Order: sequence, then structure tokens, then C-alpha cells
Amino acid sequence: MTNSSPSLRLFELLEIMCAHGRPFSLADAIEASGWPKPSVHRMLGQLESGGLLAREPDGRRYTPAPRLLRLAESTLSAGTQHGVRHAVLRQLVADIGESCNLTALSGAEVIYLDRVESAFPLRMELRPGTRVPIHCSASGKLFLAHLSAARRAAILDGLPLTRHTATTLTDRAALEAELEQILRQGYATDAEEFVDGLVCVAVPVLGSGRRQVRCAVALQAPAARMPLAQALQQVTRLGEAAQALGRTWT
Repeated sequence: MTNSSPSLRLFELLEIMCAHGRPFSLADAIEASGWPKPSVHRMLGQLESGGLLAREPDGRRYTPAPRLLRLAESTLSAGTQHGVRHAVLRQLVADIGESCNLTALSGAEVIYLDRVESAFPLRMELRPGTRVPIHCSASGKLFLAHLSAARRAAILDGLPLTRHTATTLTDRAALEAELEQILRQGYATDAEEFVDGLVCVAVPVLGSGRRQVRCAVALQAPAARMPLAQALQQVTRLGEAAQALGRTWT
């Protein structure tokens, strides 16, 4: 055990487990932390009773609970770098002319951390805090593509692939094939899959190690004003914004 206070040790365990990247068991927690089994068992119980961790249906593995996810989202939205990130989005919208947003993965959904609307009257306003489905949004598919195979399967196994429009992918095999394509090409699209008449292109925002996908930055536009083929011409500019946003995470 470290010399930290008990409360800080709980936080250290949360850090270790969140870095794990997938549901974890007591054995995983012991191996990752190197701490004695009785101590880790007690700490997991405290985190579970505090609403920060929840058990998977098998009862043996833990996963971040809604309270912890809300804390993470609030931290991202209110951090000291929020103003810098918002400025990057404002400049992106000025350059592209369409609404752009910054999103994160929240459980099996996508949450809007920030958004800057275009000046056009025809637009779909989505405020920070809005949640959208993971399987039919550009950012959602981007996050799914970059998850480990085990975590992706865990999400999709419990996710109804609800049809929102005529182009929503509701076939698991077809969705998996598109996720593999996203990994190859480096961006994801929403071809009117969530809302009729609305297209979206998203690229990943990588952390300083350039391995972990922190968030996604995306443009969203009415197809009548910016068809998907035209939106795809902005991938390079989106990538530049993603690099600037990535530098705000250390």
C-alpha cells in the first residue's frame, strides 16, 4: 500500500481501474494495484456503496457507475482548458461554416461536452450535456471502433440497434464492418442515420501519448446545404482541430 490517506487510496484505485479500459474483477484490481486482497476488497465495496462503481450482471466484475461518469463529464466540461477548447471549436466553425461539437463516450451513449452553432438559421441545436445513441452517430461509431474488442462486444451485446432513419445500421455484422473501415480511414460519418437530413463527420482527439482516444470533434450540417461528400472534404481541417484539442490534454 502507498502512504496516501484512505480517501486518496480510493481515488488511486479508481485511477488504476479507469486506465484498465474494461470491466475488471477483484483479481484484476489486486494485480494492477499490488495491494493486499482484503484491502482491495474493502475499497471496492466502499466505491460500490458510494455509487462510483457498479457490478456487471455476472456479479464478479466492476465498471464505472453513473455517478463516476457524471463526475468525469463535469470535470471535462469545467476544467481549466475548457476555454481553450471552446476557442478551437469557435475557430473551426468560422472556417467551415457549419456547427461543430466536442463529444465523449459515456457508458453506451455519446455526450456533448461542448458545441458551437453555425450562423445559419437552418440548424439542429444540441446543447452540452445532450446524449445521442452510440450506434448511429459519427462520434459514437468512432468511439466504438477504437474500443478493445472485449469492451466493444460488451456494449453491443447489451445495446438494441434501434432504427432512427431509413439509413440507420441495425445489422450487427454491417455495423462491425463499418467500424473496421473507420479504423482504417481515421474518421467516421453519419449519413443521415440519426436524424433525417442531417450529416456528420467525426475524427478522434488523441491524448499526448497518441494512443488513447480522449474525445471526438465533429461537424454537423443539413445535407441540403452540405452533402456528405462535401463534408468529407473537411476531414483535414477537422484533424487539425483535433490535434489542437489533443494538446490540451497532458
